[in-house]
Amino acid sequence: MNDPGANVARHLREAALRTPGATATLTPAGADRNGRPIHEARTFLELDRESDAAARLLETEGLRPGDRALLAVRPGHDLVVGMFALLKVGAVPVAIDPGMGLARFLDCLRSSAPIAVLGSRAATLLSRLPLRSLRAVRIRLTCGGRRWRRATDGAAEARRPIAHRRAGDEAAVLFTSGSTGAPKGVRYDHGMFDAQIRLIRSTFGIAPGEVDMAMLPLFSLFNPALGVTTVTPALDPSRPMAAESGPIVSALVSEKVTTSFGSPAIWGKVADLCEAQGVTLPSLRRLLIAGAPVSAELVARLRSIAPNCVTHTPYGATECLPVTTIRGEELLGEARQLALRGEGTCVGRPVDGVEIRIIRETPAPIGKLDEASPCGPGEVGEIIATGPSVTREYDGLPEATRLAKIQEGDRTWHRMGDLGRLGADGRLYFLGRRAEKVLTAEGDLPTESLEPAFRQHPHVARCAIIGLGEPPRQVPALVVESRPGAHPETREARERFEGELRGLARVNPRASMVRHIFFQRALPVDVRHNAKIHRLQLAKEWTRRLAR
Repeated sequence: MNDPGANVARHLREAALRTPGATATLTPAGADRNGRPIHEARTFLELDRESDAAARLLETEGLRPGDRALLAVRPGHDLVVGMFALLKVGAVPVAIDPGMGLARFLDCLRSSAPIAVLGSRAATLLSRLPLRSLRAVRIRLTCGGRRWRRATDGAAEARRPIAHRRAGDEAAVLFTSGSTGAPKGVRYDHGMFDAQIRLIRSTFGIAPGEVDMAMLPLFSLFNPALGVTTVTPALDPSRPMAAESGPIVSALVSEKVTTSFGSPAIWGKVADLCEAQGVTLPSLRRLLIAGAPVSAELVARLRSIAPNCVTHTPYGATECLPVTTIRGEELLGEARQLALRGEGTCVGRPVDGVEIRIIRETPAPIGKLDEASPCGPGEVGEIIATGPSVTREYDGLPEATRLAKIQEGDRTWHRMGDLGRLGADGRLYFLGRRAEKVLTAEGDLPTESLEPAFRQHPHVARCAIIGLGEPPRQVPALVVESRPGAHPETREARERFEGELRGLARVNPRASMVRHIFFQRALPVDVRHNAKIHRLQLAKEWTRRLAR
C-alpha cells in the first residue's frame, strides 16, 4: 500500500475517498444572457484523477521528487490540478506573482532555478527565450494544451501512488509580494503546510461541504485539503482591482458562497456595488480580510451587506500565516477609539500554537533569542513570532535569512518587519512597517499611529503618511486617494477637504505634526492585495516634486 508520509497532496486523496461526488471546483465558463457567470463543476474524484493523470505526464517528461517547477497557470480548476500533480510527484511548485513586472519576475526565476515550467501557453513560450533566468528549464508542459487534455480528459480510475515525503521535505517556494523591497522566495516544507491547514480549520471553523471564493489564488489551494468547494472569481490575478464587481457579486450570490478571503480594497469595491444596488449576501458565514489594515468603517459596511457573516482580519505574512486574528465586532468598539488616538490597529490574539513577542528595534541580525532586548508592557517595538507554520529560511538568500530569523533551540522566530505593541489583555496592536516609519527631529512616527485618524473621512479611499526629505529630519506629510467622484479639482475644494481631514484627526494628539496634505488620484499599491501602499516610493516622488 502506498504511504505518502507527510505529503500534503494526501489531503486531496482523502477528500476524494470521503466525498467523491462533492463539488471540488467551480470555474468561470462564460456568462448567461443576463451577464451572470456560468461555472464548470468538477468533483473531488475528478480532481484526484485528473491530477493523477497530470502527475503521470510530468513523470514521463522526466520530473522527479525534489525537482522545482514554476507553476504559472491562470486561477481555476487547472491551477488546482497542476498544483496537486506537482505535489503528487514530490516536486516543488514555485509560485511568483504575475503582476510584479518582467524584470522582477525574471529575478525570481533566476534565484529559484526551476527545471520545469507548468503553465499557460504564454508561460511555456516565454520559457524558451535565451535568457539566463531560464537556463535551468528543460521540461515544459502547457496546462490546458493538447497533450494535457489528452492525458486528463476521462482520466483512468487507477489511482497513482503519491510520492512519499517527510514533514521536513521542501514542498513549495512562495515569493513575497515585494511591497517594501525585492521579492524573496520563502521555502515551505510539507509539515508547515499541514500546520497551516490545521490552524485555518481550527481558527476559523471551516468545515467540509462549505463553498469558498478566494480572491487570492494561492489561498484556494488549501480548499481541497479542507473538503471545501473552490469558486474561482472572475478577476485577473495580475490586476485584481481592474476586475468588475458585478460578476464577483453575482457568483457570491448564485453559488451560495459561505466563506471568502480578500484584501480590504477588493471588499471595498464589493461593498460599493452591494450598497448601490441594494444587494445582500445572506449565505456568507465568514469573511477573511487581510493584506493591509482593515478599517472599522469597512467592517461596519460589510455587517449590513452580509448580515449572517462574521468578519475576521487575520494578521501574518508569506513567511508565517496566520499569526493573529480578530473578529470584526471587536474593531468597532474600544479598539477603534484606540486606533484613532494613535495606539495602533488591533489585530487580535495569537492563534493556537503561535507565540508573539515585542523586542526593541535593531537593524542588525539577531542570532539567538536571548540576544534580543524585550520591550516593556505596552511599549512599541518590533514584532516577532514563532509557531508550527513559521518558515525557517529564504531560498538562496542567507543574508536575508540571518536578518529575518532568530533561533531559540529548535524553534525559529520570524521578525515580521512590523512595529507593534502588546496590550495588557494580550492583544497585538499593529503600528506599521518598520521600513516606512517617518523619522522626524521630534521623534519617530509609525504610519499606523496617524493614518486611522485621517482614514475615517467618508471620502478617503486610502491614505499614506510619508516622510519628506532625509531622516532623521523628515517632514511628515499625508497623501490621500479619494473615493470615486470625490477628488478635489480646485484649490478651494482641496482646502475644504484638508480642513475636514484636520478637524476629524484632532482626536489624535500627534496629528498636528502632519505639515502637508497632498491629493493623488491613485496611490501605488502592491499587485497581490492592491492594498499595501508603496509609501517609500511615494515619499521619493513627493520629495522630488517639492524640490522642483
